[in-house]
Amino acid sequence: MVPAARPSAGPENSKIRQTRAILRDRPLRTLPSVARLLVVEDDAAISEPLVRALAREGHDVEHVATGAAALDRVETGGIDLLVLDLGLPDVDGVEVCRRARDGRPRLQILMLTARSSELDEVAGLDAGADDYLTKPFSLSVLSARVRALLRRGGGNGGGEREVAGVRVDPGARRAWRDGRELELAPKEFDLLALLVGRAGEAVPRDEIMTTVWDENWWGSTKTLDTHVGWLRRKLGDPPVLSTVRGVGFRFEDG
Repeated sequence: MVPAARPSAGPENSKIRQTRAILRDRPLRTLPSVARLLVVEDDAAISEPLVRALAREGHDVEHVATGAAALDRVETGGIDLLVLDLGLPDVDGVEVCRRARDGRPRLQILMLTARSSELDEVAGLDAGADDYLTKPFSLSVLSARVRALLRRGGGNGGGEREVAGVRVDPGARRAWRDGRELELAPKEFDLLALLVGRAGEAVPRDEIMTTVWDENWWGSTKTLDTHVGWLRRKLGDPPVLSTVRGVGFRFEDG
């Protein structure tokens, strides 16, 4: 059955338009904290910049556009935090929240909605949402809510992650290789945390520079090669940082 078209006018749609405009702005840059996020949002004008902004903070971010797809992905496990839109085209966001909470009690859930009534907020929280953010929202506020939920939830979100014998604790800003603690400069740690958080992926040079150094960086990326060289020496053998020619770098996950 084809879902009914959404109304083209009204306060809810006005808030959605404002949210799209806000998300078109340059996202706030913060230091990476490794976590696995699932964004559930059917409006591409909101979901695409939102996914980019969260990924630039060092999170592993996935996106689906329907409630059914979200429930399937949550069921497979490995998600630390769900960023869930209330108005989905198939399963209502409140029902998605309720079923996700039943299946994964420790999952953190941040609900996004253009509905601002107190009853809607109560319904979302009663369904199991940990926090509730009304559109339009700023990226700085959303980022702060995500960080707070990850700290509150413990587990992997914002906490330790280990890949190929390398363990990173973003909260404590400490890292180890096979049980040996590494002495890392601040940018070395930020670079390692980002690459470990994206283990197995080829992370582009410009994305690394934007995330670890500065979103307005326009100079040479030679400093990146220098820091990768330092990291390789400190990590030792067997090597885990690979150069992907013409792209960037990859942390090997196996």
